[in-house]
Amino acid sequence: MYPWQVDAWSRLQQMRERLPHAILFHGPLGVGKADFMETFAQALLCENVRPDGHACGECASCGWFLQNNHPDYRRVRPEALEDEPAGEAEEGAEPAGKAKSSKAPSKEIKIEQIRALADFMNISTHRQGLRVVVLYPAEALNMPASNALLKTLEEPPPGTVFLLASNSLDRLLPTILSRCRKFALPMPAHEEALAWLKAQGVQDADSWLREQGGAPLAALRESESGSREDLDTLLHFLATPSVDGALRTADKLSKAALPALVAWQQRWLYDVLSMKLSGRIRYYPRYQREVSQLAGRVPTAKLNRAIKGLGERRAVADHPLSAKLFVEDMLLEYTSCCA
Repeated sequence: MYPWQVDAWSRLQQMRERLPHAILFHGPLGVGKADFMETFAQALLCENVRPDGHACGECASCGWFLQNNHPDYRRVRPEALEDEPAGEAEEGAEPAGKAKSSKAPSKEIKIEQIRALADFMNISTHRQGLRVVVLYPAEALNMPASNALLKTLEEPPPGTVFLLASNSLDRLLPTILSRCRKFALPMPAHEEALAWLKAQGVQDADSWLREQGGAPLAALRESESGSREDLDTLLHFLATPSVDGALRTADKLSKAALPALVAWQQRWLYDVLSMKLSGRIRYYPRYQREVSQLAGRVPTAKLNRAIKGLGERRAVADHPLSAKLFVEDMLLEYTSCCA
């Protein structure tokens, strides 16, 4: 468990006596929701729980859990995350420097995965204890899967606990939200997250942390992804936009992960708007001079339109007809707004 989760763990223990049948852990991307949830799942299944609520790590149940073959435990997540270790794959983000395969595995949780839980939930538990289902990210549920899960949550099998994690509550069905006890896992304090990143050996940890909005695990993942060169290429263009620069930059970034490019540019525009409205910058303080200059000359209405356009572009970033044309169009649109 991460140091910023200690207080949340103590709050969670207060729910153990009257455990709800479904808990929805929610908070920003990259704060460790899935790791926290997996830790709690092991503790629920442990046969000799410690006084602080953690699993003992020594009983037969803990042994099975740590070997990923506990008979009373199921993990449900998109096919795209199945090669990831349990934990922060909740974030669902492919490494920013990796090009997307033409036959990428599904990023959705499908109805077949929910239906597959039926046999698991309808047989007796192996150790006469609880049965635990972990599901993340909950917003990856497609509509048929959401409806199938809803039916289960409306009539939960006895002795079964569902643990879900979400980065975006507004992307979940209200009916699912209403049938889960919500548990917030907020962003850690900047200094606490920064100290942890430095302890992991991350160079330039403050920049990585700020560029990921203060989320330490997202910052660690980005620092290990080899994406700094792509990020710097994009930021250099955003600081000095031009038509020729847009075409050159698009050529360099045509093999980068498109969702990451959109997210980086969104953060840049948020910084410009924030500087314009409040004089503050959040994500890219090393570009404060350039952001300040843009904020001084670009009208607020134009910035709002550019931010809205990027939000719409993000929705199709996983499946562009042409990656290079996608990047060109995005950068040219930015140039028309900010050059």
